Amino acid sequence: MEEVRVEEHLNFWGDTSEEEYYRSQGIHSSKSLYTSPRGLSLFTRSWQPLNSAPRGIICMVHGYGNDISWTFQSTPIFLAQMGFACFALDLQGHGLSQGLKAFVPDVDLLVHDCLSFFNSIKQQPQFNSLPCFLYGESMGGAICLLIHFKDFNKAWNGAILASPMCKISDNVRPTWPIPQLLTFIAKFLPTLPVVPTADLLDKSVKVAEKKIIAAKNPLRYRGKPRLGTVLELLRVTDYLHTRLCDVTLPFIVLHGSGDVVTDPDVSRTLYESAKSEDKSIRIYEGMMHSLLFGETDENIALVRADILSWLYQRCGVN
Repeated sequence: MEEVRVEEHLNFWGDTSEEEYYRSQGIHSSKSLYTSPRGLSLFTRSWQPLNSAPRGIICMVHGYGNDISWTFQSTPIFLAQMGFACFALDLQGHGLSQGLKAFVPDVDLLVHDCLSFFNSIKQQPQFNSLPCFLYGESMGGAICLLIHFKDFNKAWNGAILASPMCKISDNVRPTWPIPQLLTFIAKFLPTLPVVPTADLLDKSVKVAEKKIIAAKNPLRYRGKPRLGTVLELLRVTDYLHTRLCDVTLPFIVLHGSGDVVTDPDVSRTLYESAKSEDKSIRIYEGMMHSLLFGETDENIALVRADILSWLYQRCGVN
C-alpha cells in the first residue's frame, strides 16, 4: 500500500492564518475565555456570517478527546457560510480549557458549563429573537440530550445529533471482568490513564489522508482513557439509554451504519422511543463515526445537505 504523507500545518486546512482563511470563506470568527459559574476557565470560539445577519444560532459540543480548534471547525465554518451564528467551547480537560487532559469526573458539571455559556450567548440582544439549535458530536450528542433534560423552559428549537454516544458500543466497551476491576481501582486512582481500548481515531476516520490530518491535531489527547472518565461515560450513557423515551425536543439524528464507536442501533432506538413530534433519522450506509470530517468529500456533502435542509425548514427558509 502506498504511504500517504501529510506535511505539518499551522491549521488543519494548511498554513494560511486563521484570519485570512476565515475571510476567504466569507465568515467572521472570534475566540475568548469564558469563566464558568464554578470558576473554570473555558476556551470558546464563534463563527458567524461576514456580510449578513444570522438566520439562527447553533450551540455546538465536541466529542471525547476532541476540541474546537482543529477539524471540528470544518462544520461551524460551513454552517456560518450558510447563514448561522455558531458557538462552541472546549469542555473541561479538553483543548485549551482548564482541567486535566481528557479527565471527565462528572458529566453533569460539563452540562452546567455548556448551559451557562450557551445562555450567555442567547441572551445577547442581537441573538435573543433567533431560533436556537444544539449540535453535538459523539459524547457531545449525549451532552445535548442532557442539556435538553435540564431545559424546563423548552428554549431550544431543536438538536442535531451526529453519531451520538447514547450508549457506548459493545465493540469498544470493556468486558468482564475489566469494568469490575476498573471500578475498584478508580476509587483510589481515578485519573490513571490505563483503560485498554482500540484507537478511536483509526476506527472513526475513513479516508487515509484525513486520518493523518486528524492525528496532527496538537491538542489531541493521545493517551489511554482515564479510569474515572470511562466509568463516568459508562454511567451517563447507561442512564441516558434509559431516558430516550423522555426526549421531547425536535431533533435529527445522523449515524453511519459502519460506526463501531457509537452504535447506530441505539440511534434507531432514540428515534423510535422519543416522544418528540418532530424527529428525523438518517442512517448512512457504510459511513463511519466521523461523519463530517473523516468521510469522503461526497459523503460529507450528503450529510451537510441533510443538516442544512433540516435547519432551513425550521427557520422558515425556502
